[in-house]
Amino acid sequence: MRKSIFVRVALSMVLGVLIAGVISEASFLLQDNVSRPPQEVVLVIPNGAAAQTALGQSVLAQELVLVAGDTLVVRNEDVTAHTLGPLYIPPGASASLALDQPENVMVTCSFQPQQTFGLDVRESLTLDTRIQGILLAGVPMGVLLALYSVVIWPLKKAQPA
Repeated sequence: MRKSIFVRVALSMVLGVLIAGVISEASFLLQDNVSRPPQEVVLVIPNGAAAQTALGQSVLAQELVLVAGDTLVVRNEDVTAHTLGPLYIPPGASASLALDQPENVMVTCSFQPQQTFGLDVRESLTLDTRIQGILLAGVPMGVLLALYSVVIWPLKKAQPA
């Protein structure tokens, strides 16, 4: 009797973790996630950016997706000084901004026609984070599967000898 309970619970736990793993990894692949360690990200403002911006043309993407802990380095190759949020970047110079926490902000900038630039700072999804998520979902799912299995296939009482 105890062996059959142990086997049922063990199989339910394994099945719960497998189901959680498949669902978690499928949703991870379908989303726009950032799974890398923090690093230095360089944003280059090209020469002629001020002239193109004055004509209403964008020279760079409207938004940048980063990881918490990244350092954003803005390098200005234009002949005009530019700003990005709190940064002032003279021609030929660079400035950096430490991005320590996840947030989604719009900052003012001088190299976009709309005068705004999006910084989407996300938590990095490392392998440890993903495994932790699978276990946090899989173990309770395994417990529920074990309980439901008792309802669907009740344990047989041992026959007296």
